[in-house]
Amino acid sequence: MILISACLAGCKCRYDGRSNPHLVAIQLVEQGLALPVCPEQLGGLKTPRPPAEIAGGHGGDVLDQKARVVNKDGTDVTWEFVRGAWECLRLAKLTRAKLAVLKSQSPSCSVEEVHDGTFSGQVRPGPGVTTALLQQHGFEVLDETDLEQVARRLGPGS
Repeated sequence: MILISACLAGCKCRYDGRSNPHLVAIQLVEQGLALPVCPEQLGGLKTPRPPAEIAGGHGGDVLDQKARVVNKDGTDVTWEFVRGAWECLRLAKLTRAKLAVLKSQSPSCSVEEVHDGTFSGQVRPGPGVTTALLQQHGFEVLDETDLEQVARRLGPGS
C-alpha cells in the first residue's frame, strides 16, 4: 500500500476545486494498491479555498514553528496544514504504507520545492509540510514524476 495525493487520483480537492489526474495514480487506486489522501482537506480546509504558500521556509520549518503557511488573503492556515500532515501520517501507519507519492509544488505535498510565500511564482528548495512529517518518520516520499517507477515496484508479487 502507498499513499497518493488525491488530486493525482482524479479527486477534485485542489485549492481551485480541480484535480491533477494521472492515469497511473488512478490505476493504482483502482487496483487497491494506493490510498488517496488530501492533507489540506484532512486538516479541515474546504474546497475550493484560497491558494496557500509557506512563508519563511519549507515544510520542515513549519513543523519546527519557524515558518507559517498563509493563504493569498493573508489568513494563517498553519494549524490546518500541520493537522492534515499528522492525519496523513496516521493513515500511513494504519495502512502500513511503504511510501507516498505526492504532488509537486504543493505546500503540503511537494518533495523538492515549495512556493516562497510571496505568491509571485518563485520557489525555494524544500519539502511541503506533509512530506516533511512523513520523511521525519522514515517514510519514502516521491513526487508524481516517479509514478511509473512506483507502479513497476508495486507490480505482481509485491
